[in-house]
Amino acid sequence: MRNIILTIIGILLIAGSFFVAKKLIDSKTKPKPVANKIIKTVFTDTVKNSTINIVIQANGSLVAKRRVELYAEVQGIFKSGSKLFKPGQEYSKGEALIRIDAAEYYASVQSAKSNLYNSIAAIMPDIRLDFPEMHQKWQGYLNTFDLNKTTPKLPEITSDKENYFITGRGIISNYYDVKNQEQRLAKYNITAPFSGILTEALVTEGSLIRSGQKLGEFIDPSVYEMEVALSKAYASLLKVGESVTLSNLEHTESYTGKVSRVNGSIDATTQTITAFIEVSNDNLKEGMYLEANLDAKDEPNAIEISRNLMLDNDQIFVVRDSILDVIDVKPVFYSESKVVLKNVPDGTVILDKPVVGAYSGMLVQPFVDTKNKQ
Repeated sequence: MRNIILTIIGILLIAGSFFVAKKLIDSKTKPKPVANKIIKTVFTDTVKNSTINIVIQANGSLVAKRRVELYAEVQGIFKSGSKLFKPGQEYSKGEALIRIDAAEYYASVQSAKSNLYNSIAAIMPDIRLDFPEMHQKWQGYLNTFDLNKTTPKLPEITSDKENYFITGRGIISNYYDVKNQEQRLAKYNITAPFSGILTEALVTEGSLIRSGQKLGEFIDPSVYEMEVALSKAYASLLKVGESVTLSNLEHTESYTGKVSRVNGSIDATTQTITAFIEVSNDNLKEGMYLEANLDAKDEPNAIEISRNLMLDNDQIFVVRDSILDVIDVKPVFYSESKVVLKNVPDGTVILDKPVVGAYSGMLVQPFVDTKNKQ
């Protein structure tokens, strides 16, 4: 009996110790961890509105303002001249570019001129008898007629009788036939319409040239044009005569041009407007790729910031009492990397560089350059 009582007392003591220990453990309060406030350092700038010069950037390749594609209108053998017909060859205005052998055709022209002379000479006796008042002018025409020169213009017909008489003898039709052949004979020689340089040569001396065949290209290297396509939003900003700064892709050389023409219609497919920039420089070559900066207009009371700082719905971040906030702005011009804004009050502190994960209400502190401050 005694052993049973002792066993029961031991069990009760163990159970009581367990509950006391659990109560003591549960009664201990764990201290809550305090979250560290993270304050990001940001680069800021203070707004000061000013007049912003809006510059439209565009690019394109140069094309000679005056260029001629040379085509043959007659057939014959290409005769060699004083200069080789090769790319890079320079020619002065009026100098022969191509001479085509016209000996055979020249003979037929001379034959037609001779027939005209003979036709007029044959009617001179009738003119002396029937129209004595006209004899002197027609005799003077024959005296000035030279087979080795261009056929002179026929004397002026002053009466219906004279007109019927001359026309009935076929003089007028023969005259215009000769003039037509003389015009065609002139096409055997192609001369330079202006001083320039040959950029393409598709034939060589001694080769057979066919009618309609392309012979080459000839340009004036003193003046070039660059065609650029700009958004239709800038159509009202473009003005003929505006100065344009041009530079090569390496930005090692710059040139000054001007807007020479602006297309009056907008491309329906791309919704762009075409402008032409004229530029002259001895270092320029056709086909060179240049970048252009067109001074469009001056925008007063505006600022210019990086496009990376723009938020959706035309907003930007500002700093107020070390807290990020957003304000509405009015963008008036977008370039490739910048945006011009209005409606930003002077003295407003804005972000100068984007902040990853930024949000309205975020704690920040402006960066202070201690080196410059000292």
